[in-house]
Order: sequence, then C-alpha cells, then structure tokens
Amino acid sequence: MPGKHQHFQEPEVGCCGKYFLFGFNIVFWVLGALFLAIGLWAWGEKGVLSNISALTDLGGLDPVWLFVVVGGVMSVLGFAGCIGALRENTFLLKFFSVFLGLIFFLELATGILAFVFKDWIRDQLNLFINNNVKAYRDDIDLQNLIDFAQEYWSCCGARGPNDWNLNIYFNCTDLNPSRERCGVPFSCCVRDPAEDVLNTQCGYDVRLKLELEQQGFIHTKGCVGQFEKWLQDNLIVVAGVFVGIALLQIFGICLAQNLVSDIKAVKANW
Repeated sequence: MPGKHQHFQEPEVGCCGKYFLFGFNIVFWVLGALFLAIGLWAWGEKGVLSNISALTDLGGLDPVWLFVVVGGVMSVLGFAGCIGALRENTFLLKFFSVFLGLIFFLELATGILAFVFKDWIRDQLNLFINNNVKAYRDDIDLQNLIDFAQEYWSCCGARGPNDWNLNIYFNCTDLNPSRERCGVPFSCCVRDPAEDVLNTQCGYDVRLKLELEQQGFIHTKGCVGQFEKWLQDNLIVVAGVFVGIALLQIFGICLAQNLVSDIKAVKANW
C-alpha cells in the first residue's frame, strides 16, 4: 500500500545475556585467581617454587594441588567467558561452553561410576588414606588435612587406629625410637569438653592398651566407614550441592551458546 513501509527488525546481540554472562564469569575468574594465588603462595612458603624437585618428594597428597588445579581451570574458563562475552568472540565462547560441558559430563560420569563400582571406590579410598597416613609428617598441609578429617568425622585411620602402624613415627616395632611409638595423632583422641587447652600428647602409647580400653581415649572407627555414614546422613544436602553446581554449569553453557547464536545471526546480516 502506498505511504506504508514494512520495517524488518535486524537481529542484534542481546545486551542482558551478554553482560550477565560477563558478570557471571568475572566472579568465576576472580575466585579462580584467588584459589590459584593461595596455592602458589602455599607452594612458595614450602619452597616448592624454588625447588621443583620437592614435588616428587611428597609421599601423599599435597592439598595445595587442589587449589592450584581448581584455581587454574577456573581462571582459564573465567577468562575465556569474560573476554568472549565482552568482545563477542565466538571462538572463546565456544571454548568456554565446550570445556564447561566436558567438566559437567566428567562429573556426571564420575557420579555414575562411583555408584556402580562403590566397593572398588571404597578399596581405593582405603588405599588413598593409608598412603597419606604414611606421609603424615612429610607435609604440614597434609598433616592439617588429616587432622581435620579425623576430628570432623570422629575417626582414626582408614579402617581403624592400627592403620597408624604404616607411619614410621607411630608404628609399634621395637626398632622405632620415636616417642610417638604405638600412639596416634592427637586428632584421634576423644576430646574432653571441659578441657580448655588441646593436649597434643593425648595419643601417646594408647595402642599399648587393650582395644576396649582404647575406646575411652581415642576414636576407634575408621574414617572410610565414618565418611560413608556422613554421606548417608547428609545425602539431601550433598545431592543439593551437586545439583546446584550442575544447574549453574548448564546455565553458563546455555548463556554462552545463546550469545554465539546471536553473534552469528548479526554477522550473517552484514
């Protein structure tokens, strides 16, 4: 009709999605950088950065690895997501969504395999804890982690207090000159609520007593069993945390893919 013109709205990149993804990844990036900085600082304090060979001297898990690996992955993904959203770079956005998707599927596969092979997982957990029991005095961070776990779950060793025979300072052999011989770390002790000052020597010689006597001084249940019990008691909370993390990952992937589609639609109109 004369005097009337049809106007077609050209596709455009949605500002809300773009800046929401940018803000989402800024938080991700900052948290990753913080984790990485803590890990590198802890390594620096232990002299690992000046002597890389010290990494191979650790007999058990160095908890600092967790901060470095998680912080590194979060920093890289956060950087890709931030710059990709801000600069409308489809390569970085695809990199972000693909790797976030891979992490999601790895988590999903791990959860399924852990359920299917739970007996094998239990054996590996026993082995893992015992390897770290052997290295208890080798690294202060590992020592603090084991003490925290034993205090939190009211446990001692992987299956029980006798697992501490694996450690050269606590084993009961006649050749062991350590004052901690036939003992356990203080974190195995049953705490007296009236005790104001922590007695770090409470586990000395405790395994020389009969098993029934030990129960009055130390926790005699293993950490593997106590951890399984804790999981069962807090199943809803644990499941909720994992579902929440999964939903955040899916949300991030959807935002990135939606932004990629918008950018492609705008470019196709040029």
